[in-house]
Amino acid sequence: MVDRVKKLSSQPEKIRNIAICAHIDHGKTTFSDNLLAGAGMMSENLAGDARALDFHADEAERGITIDSASVSMVHKFDNDEYLINLIDTPGHVDFGGDVTRAMRAVDGAIVLCCASEGIMPQTETVLRQALKERVQPVLFINKVDRLIKELKLTPEQMQERFIKIITNVNKLIKQIAETDFGDRWQCNVQEGQVAFGSAYHNWGLSIPYMQRKGITFKDIITAYQNDNQDEIDALAKKAPIHEVVLNMVIRHLPNPKQAQPYRIPKLWHGDPESVDGKSLVNCDSKGPLFYVPIKIVVDPQAGEIVYGRCFSGTVKKGTEVVMNRAKQRGRMQQIFIANGAKREIIDEVPCGNIVLVGGLKTLVGETVTTKESDVFDEISHLFEPVISKAIKAKSPADLSRLVEILRIIQKEDPSIKIQIDEETGQNLMHGMGELHLEIIENRIKTEKGLEVETSPPIVIYRESITKKSEEFEGKSPNKHNKFYFTVEPVEEAVVKAIKDGKIHDMRVKGKDLELRKVLVDECGYDNKDADRIKQIYNGNILMDMTRGQVHMGEVIEMIMDTFEDVMNNGPLAREPCFGCKVMLHDMKLHEDAIHRGPAQVYPAIREGVRGAMMSGAVPVMFEPVQILQIEAPSDFMGEISKLVTSKRGQLLDVEQDDATTHMKVKMPVMELIGWSNDLRSSTSGRGVSSLVDQMFERLPGELQGKVVQQIIQRKGLAETQVGI
Repeated sequence: MVDRVKKLSSQPEKIRNIAICAHIDHGKTTFSDNLLAGAGMMSENLAGDARALDFHADEAERGITIDSASVSMVHKFDNDEYLINLIDTPGHVDFGGDVTRAMRAVDGAIVLCCASEGIMPQTETVLRQALKERVQPVLFINKVDRLIKELKLTPEQMQERFIKIITNVNKLIKQIAETDFGDRWQCNVQEGQVAFGSAYHNWGLSIPYMQRKGITFKDIITAYQNDNQDEIDALAKKAPIHEVVLNMVIRHLPNPKQAQPYRIPKLWHGDPESVDGKSLVNCDSKGPLFYVPIKIVVDPQAGEIVYGRCFSGTVKKGTEVVMNRAKQRGRMQQIFIANGAKREIIDEVPCGNIVLVGGLKTLVGETVTTKESDVFDEISHLFEPVISKAIKAKSPADLSRLVEILRIIQKEDPSIKIQIDEETGQNLMHGMGELHLEIIENRIKTEKGLEVETSPPIVIYRESITKKSEEFEGKSPNKHNKFYFTVEPVEEAVVKAIKDGKIHDMRVKGKDLELRKVLVDECGYDNKDADRIKQIYNGNILMDMTRGQVHMGEVIEMIMDTFEDVMNNGPLAREPCFGCKVMLHDMKLHEDAIHRGPAQVYPAIREGVRGAMMSGAVPVMFEPVQILQIEAPSDFMGEISKLVTSKRGQLLDVEQDDATTHMKVKMPVMELIGWSNDLRSSTSGRGVSSLVDQMFERLPGELQGKVVQQIIQRKGLAETQVGI
């Protein structure tokens, strides 16, 4: 097997890098098991029960996938062998960061959809994550057996159900994808970009496969209506799911040579005419090395194992490399290919493959090259962490070990933001939801063997401003250096461009023509103002409005550092800021360089920016709100409405079909702590909710002061530490 993988890995046209993504409980892991069994990598009898790509004990226990898992396998199609690099991703929204990171490494995605439930909120989210990275989708409609056995649908009703799902998926692709790709990537049933089947019973069908093998839907319906297990097993032999699906993948999803010409311009903003640019677009194994890590696993024996995609050049054992974001050097000590939970050692792997590297100390989303180069865009998740927990070791003697474990967790799961406060000794974990933090806490106890205590969940707020401020002077401690700032809210058009991913976090060096184009064409800036932008950070903008400042080159990095610091610790309660435009109008620096060092400049800038925010800009707190889709039997509609209203929620939309009610509601996250239990008790355990969207909205006026005071007390801030 390893020899076949080695041979195929050097033929890019024979490679398919794909992810499996879907809403929770739509059958991804059983589906993955069957693909592995079909490739001869596990017993067919175990497929579906083995959960071969769920490596952690808590994944098996909870019956959900928490971490993405990679595997390389070989599939034969039209007498040719192909290498399939597959990533199984989680379906629960709390682990959506893993889906986003997986999408950076793949060129195609199999979107799984349950035949009876249809398109669910998380189906839309994973499609959005795929299309954002220019990953082409195909569709697999799973659990078709439920339509026959449980819902007793006629062939005509089944066809209607399929058409509705396919139409909805195609509508979403058209809405979400960029103009050129929306039409090109429609899933066409006749051409075979849609397959149907049952991962549980290991059969699948597509129109081309049915025509080739002479199978009809009538055969399937008959097998299930007769409740004849032998007939169902015969179906799995006649139309095995792995053959149908992987044939579809090979025929309709691109190989790296086809995908990189349109993916690279979206993910990498270096010069396309340079040696690097041409090698990346052409997926040239002889070109300069470009390797992007998407996942890090800390193995007790082998240390850090990095999973990543090689876009250009060849990953070789012993190569000295540069981590361009971290500005550090390292060495690729061991190279592997993924074989489920096992790793196979190999000497080198050319570009176009998903490769595992040992001995490299790096971070997810880094750009690893042999010499300093332009970096790939940061991997940004659709949703931000909105829930925190303070965590401490039960025994004070374990404090340093806890800090070390938290740093490892931050590497393994970049969706968890770890904040280690050296001054107060408080360690915070920011996560996507209660389940996310609960899983991490559990893994620290069970897998890392450390007893810890955590606080009740804490909501993360944001600070912003509502008006333009007066000019404010920030003075250095020695009074010899002065900086003059104003702040105002960022324009709506710019906020939208940042949200749509057209403007990225960056420190602008020189004139960035692409940024200028977006600001001028879509945001109404003139060329002069667009060129004054020096930094974009977490939805905040820093502009240099000064003229003829000879020492600007000396202090600009310090100004950017302090701008980031203030945007991470706002003036009201030291919560992160967003939507603030900070403008430096003038500065007066001491003639002598010794009197304008970091110790003088940092406090002056900090005072200037915070002071401007407090003088006339009217800073306010914003709270995270989530739009949820609730599904429950119609009898419970009144109970759910009561529950939503009691938690400051808003009812946005209600739809009813048969005996089920679908409600869309907007809820403040601070009211959602313990939500799953509340919903279960209001609906006798029959209501479920899914996250549709997340945003920050201004906290109601009557709660502003109360929330600020609570945060100040919780953080132990003195009155003198807030404000300027």
